[in-house]
Amino acid sequence: MKYTGRSFIVWLIVGIMVIFLFNGLSKKTAYKTAEISYSRLIKLIKNNQIQRVVISGQKIKGITKDGKRFNGIVPSTGSILKKLSNKDVQINLKPAGQDKWYYSLAITFVPFLLFMIFFIFMINKSSKGGGLGGNNVLMFGKSHARVIASDSNKVTFSDVAGVEEAKDDLKEIIEFLKDPSRFNKLGGKIPKGVLLIGAPGTGKTLLAKAVAGEAQVPFFIVSGSEFVEMFVGIGASRVRDLFAKAKKSAPCIIFIDEIDAVGRRRGTGIGGGHDEREQTLNQMLVEMDGFTENEGIIVMAATNRPDVLDPALLRPGRFDRRIAVELPDIKGRKEILNVHSKNIKISGNADLSIIAKSTPGFSGADLQNLINEAALHAASLNKESVKMEDLEFAKEKVMMGPERKSMVLSEDEKRLTAIHESGHTLIAKLLPNADPVYKVTIIPRGRAMGLTQQIPEFDRHSYSKEYLQSRLMVLLGGRAAEEVTGNSITTGAANDISQATKLATSMVAEWGMSKLGPIHYSEDEKNPFLGQELTRTKIISDKTAENIDSEISFIINDAYGEVIKLLNDNLHKLKQLTDNLSEKETLTASQIDEIVKK
Repeated sequence: MKYTGRSFIVWLIVGIMVIFLFNGLSKKTAYKTAEISYSRLIKLIKNNQIQRVVISGQKIKGITKDGKRFNGIVPSTGSILKKLSNKDVQINLKPAGQDKWYYSLAITFVPFLLFMIFFIFMINKSSKGGGLGGNNVLMFGKSHARVIASDSNKVTFSDVAGVEEAKDDLKEIIEFLKDPSRFNKLGGKIPKGVLLIGAPGTGKTLLAKAVAGEAQVPFFIVSGSEFVEMFVGIGASRVRDLFAKAKKSAPCIIFIDEIDAVGRRRGTGIGGGHDEREQTLNQMLVEMDGFTENEGIIVMAATNRPDVLDPALLRPGRFDRRIAVELPDIKGRKEILNVHSKNIKISGNADLSIIAKSTPGFSGADLQNLINEAALHAASLNKESVKMEDLEFAKEKVMMGPERKSMVLSEDEKRLTAIHESGHTLIAKLLPNADPVYKVTIIPRGRAMGLTQQIPEFDRHSYSKEYLQSRLMVLLGGRAAEEVTGNSITTGAANDISQATKLATSMVAEWGMSKLGPIHYSEDEKNPFLGQELTRTKIISDKTAENIDSEISFIINDAYGEVIKLLNDNLHKLKQLTDNLSEKETLTASQIDEIVKK
């Protein structure tokens, strides 16, 4: 329904008719009022039979003591008031003209008119603010999906880097959207749904948008949380509305971001199976593969929690393809940096390949943030272009957090921090399987008072036992350095100990790198709703649990003993590193090498 000036007039006429009808009925059901003469009024006053009156000009209305209503006209208000006051009658005075019919009508109709105007205004505002229809009334059950027209979507595969395998898997989808008959004539059916799985920031949303841009088709984008509302049935209604609009724009792409918000496994919620989220999911399952055909509609979704999705959502016929969008390797990181630095003035001395090599584990979003931070830093220093030092500054800020310049360490704390970080650094330099040390600093950054930064020489996809043992020893190097130098052990090793314990636990219980053999031990079945603690199910015996604890303790203590021995054998190198770090506060890889070689 569309609200225009004509419909407003219709509503106005209906409202006036309702008011007149109400007034007519109220007059019929009201108490009967008798017209009396002036002489009769005087007689009632003398006999003290009047209870109260209302005087407006020459008009008088009142009620007798026996409950009868009357009205009349008096020649003089003053004389009547004197007679009434002598008989202790309740008197109310009103301005003349207030009893006119249009005045009463105005009092009754104006609030109604204001309410109607406000009601129509709110409906028009809500209809324009949500959904694709523009002027639809009561948008509660309408889809809030944003639509990007085919001619306005400028994102293509050239804007997406570092995910070449995922792009190859999606090219077939693009070909189908461009020419569906090419596939239909052979009897083949294109996948109905594509699920993009990957860590946050890997470019899943950008990839889906690029598919629509390459195919030049409308792109409907909606978040999974936008379907679920407080009122039961609204989410399912929005799903129906979304697919109905998509059918009118076919061929097109529907993209559901963070689908785990609505697609979680059914039957595991505390509130039972008939809640709003499950009804929404049921409707989505029907729309994707039910009795009705959705020809030309490709449903794409993104999630970083595929383990909590309902199995019915993942079966063939719904999300037929699952494409992993992994973190980029060194080549992918270089390409991503090139994409995001297109509009940035990069100096000739800035080598993006060095930044790509020194940022393992960075996602596309992290790299975009790095380039942006470098540009902001260069602009704050009034530079004409982004130089290599700006990129290094941005990398350290993203990796280690901003410098806490307001935090002032005492000389004792500074020395203890230098000892701790020198322990990490020296162990990393002495072990052949450890990652190279890139930089060590005792300048507080983020939540850390100091930091030893190691950068792998290449991207690792699997880890050897020797590498993990080296990693464990580097983690314990800080605490061991505090011990061998004779200083008090501090709380600075808390995070190191936590990481070492988790690493040793994984080596024993998950990777089979202990005397217990290649057996996977697990104690919990994670529930997507109730949390890990409420659903913990013990599936190992007490004796096995003791053996696991014993092996974890042995691995950590054995590594710690090796670290203590290494540091005692190289105590002079530890002292040299500590002295230089205390003095300079930051040491680079070349400075560390020079100290250790001496």
